[in-house]
This record gives sequence, C-alpha cells and structure tokens, in this order.
Amino acid sequence: MLKSDLIAQVAANAGTTLSKSEVEKVLDSFRDVIQASVKKGDDVSYPGLGKFSRVQRKARQARNPRTGEAIKVPASKAPKFTASATLRSVVNGKATAPKLAKVS
Repeated sequence: MLKSDLIAQVAANAGTTLSKSEVEKVLDSFRDVIQASVKKGDDVSYPGLGKFSRVQRKARQARNPRTGEAIKVPASKAPKFTASATLRSVVNGKATAPKLAKVS
C-alpha cells in the first residue's frame, strides 16, 4: 500500500468530512510525534497496533564476508516496533479484521 492509498483509505474509513490533504497532515503529524518521542527514548504505545521504542545496540566485532577481515561496529540506537496482541491475532486469522469503507 502506497502512502496515497493509505491516505485515501483512512479518509474513506473516517466517515467525516476530512479532505485527503487534512488526513495526510494528521498521518504526517502522527509519524512526526512517533519519531520525536522515540528519538528522546520515550516509548509510544497505540492500543490495538503496538509499541514503538528505542533499543541500544552495543559495539561489537563483525566480519567482512568477502575478505574475512574483522570490522568494528560502533554502538548505535535503533527503533523497534512490537505488535500488540490484537494485531497479531488479526494477522494470524484468530480475530477478524476491521471492515473498511470502500475507496471511491
């Protein structure tokens, strides 16, 4: 699903008078809040979807697969998403997916 498809589907499913440009602003704001919060180290939970968090990766030794040479990989931070039990149930077919409005 492309961003434009997502925007159209959310606009149709919302059942309000929001235009596609307004829906795009809301989705972009949602993304920005997630990014800023996770960067600070805060976890962001969205019930029914999951939790966004930040993990710390330690420095380690790796090997170049072509040459076998040892490489130092520096410590870093990475984003992590953990799906909620509800989302896992829907994906695994144990729960029904929400009905979506038709996109015109």
